[in-house]
Amino acid sequence: MSALGRKRTAIVRDLINQVKSSTNPNYCVRVTANDGAMGEQWLRTFQDNDKTILTILTTSQKLSTGVDARNIRNIVLMRPVNSMIEFKQIIGRGTRLFDGKDYFTILDFVKAYEHFNDPEWDGESLEPDPPGEPRPGPEEPTGNPPERGPEPDPPMQRLVIKLADGKERTFQHISATTFWSEDGKPVSAQQFIEALFGKLPELFKDEDELRRIWSQPDTRKKLLEGLAERGFAGEPLEAIRNATDAQESDLFDVLAYIAFLRPPLKRVDRVEERRDVILSHYQPRQREFLDFVLAQYVAVGESELDTDKLPELLQLKYGSPADGIAALGSVAEIRSSFKGFQRGLYDRLEPRSEAENGK
Repeated sequence: MSALGRKRTAIVRDLINQVKSSTNPNYCVRVTANDGAMGEQWLRTFQDNDKTILTILTTSQKLSTGVDARNIRNIVLMRPVNSMIEFKQIIGRGTRLFDGKDYFTILDFVKAYEHFNDPEWDGESLEPDPPGEPRPGPEEPTGNPPERGPEPDPPMQRLVIKLADGKERTFQHISATTFWSEDGKPVSAQQFIEALFGKLPELFKDEDELRRIWSQPDTRKKLLEGLAERGFAGEPLEAIRNATDAQESDLFDVLAYIAFLRPPLKRVDRVEERRDVILSHYQPRQREFLDFVLAQYVAVGESELDTDKLPELLQLKYGSPADGIAALGSVAEIRSSFKGFQRGLYDRLEPRSEAENGK
């Protein structure tokens, strides 16, 4: 996207947030290709149909890619759409089915609707099929039919993949998601996972290094950027998270499962296991804020641990970043504690002693 396009999407975002009725700072956000890992996190949050915040996304071309956000109710077009293919892709984002969604609305400021009049929209009209022979009517019932119970749900298919280390990984049913190779060719889910497994050693050599990288916002961001550069980001990576049964886990757990066969740990369990030790290193006011951050992490995900989120977290907790600084100390001190506590969140837990286990 051009610099002008990024500026325009930011202006629209800011105008919406100025007149919104919601008090949440994440009601409307911008997501562009230049927003990197943070943008991908925002996109995943927007795709989560269980969340109502964020509500509005301003972007330039995300709707012309395979974004699977089934509950999109409104699409606003503010730039010309000259390609029929791109127009079909945009309309396709709104036609996704979702419970309670009977229609969607297009607000068109650029006359893109004229594509509907183009024969390329759905091709030449077809003649209707000739009428067939009438089917016989149903036979009159001779008695009370036996009651039938509900049809059992079909068993969910599992995907078992033996990777290059000779060990098998098991995945839940993978929803209809298009996977692409690094060179832009469509691939199967198995091929995508195999390729991901093959690329991970380029980013970390063992589990301890993965923990060190993931426990710091700056190195975690570089790792996510490295994954994106190799074609592992966005909707396909989120589909793998769901297939790993790790919707309530950290992306760290997905990578650790694929790379080292470590079972995913739910975010709430990670926090419960480590909260007391983490908070014991800080003063009461810092503990209160960090406990709030941990709650946000459990509710939303690892994106809440990015340093870019710090001003928003301070605003959510204290009303404004300035009030947060007044309560917690200097910006440098806040950043230090915000980064420092994350090491404890991803450290290996030492085995508990018999006394601690109550034996």
